Amino acid sequence: MSNYKKLFDEIEFHILNDLKPSKYLNSILETPIFSNVFPFTLLSDLNKTQQSPVHHPEGNVWKHTMLVVDLAAERKEQSTDEKVFMWSALLHDIGKASTTVIRKGKYTSYNHDKVGETLSMDFLKQFTDDTKFIYKISKIIRWHMQLLFVVNNLPFSDIKKMCEETSLHEIALLSLCDRLGRSNLTSSRIIIEEQNVKLFLKKCHKEMELPT
Repeated sequence: MSNYKKLFDEIEFHILNDLKPSKYLNSILETPIFSNVFPFTLLSDLNKTQQSPVHHPEGNVWKHTMLVVDLAAERKEQSTDEKVFMWSALLHDIGKASTTVIRKGKYTSYNHDKVGETLSMDFLKQFTDDTKFIYKISKIIRWHMQLLFVVNNLPFSDIKKMCEETSLHEIALLSLCDRLGRSNLTSSRIIIEEQNVKLFLKKCHKEMELPT
């Protein structure tokens, strides 16, 4: 087994079994393979990718991802496929490194969900030929921003296509972790984010004529 595949398997073990996978992931962040070798650089580059301090006071995308992964680990038993869910959590913002720019003095990462869909496939194809596994993860990443779009009635929302390509339940679960994966959240803000997930599900159920 190559050292690259061995590292992939170790990451998978920790994200599936650790209470706080971020401890292990942070421990390998500066290692030569993870920080210098493709496709691991798709993740380690997130440590160099800054975000808006207003929306992400925790700092760069890597720090946000670590918070999301730990929250996902707490909730993975609610998923219908824990391995898909945890890899989706780890890779959900993989598109930000190549899409983040400063526009009018603010950090933006437009289309990082769409770019992330492709990059997650590029990453996973290096280690597995399980096309169904790769597809499920890539589609969760593709649609992980829909909560924001749907709740705020933005034109980027596409409930129908999202529900055709992935699980609404998995999107809602990851979205909750994503929205809570920020530092310094007040109790009132947490309640708002939880309510937004419920509103997202309600709107999707109504659009798709699904039972609530």
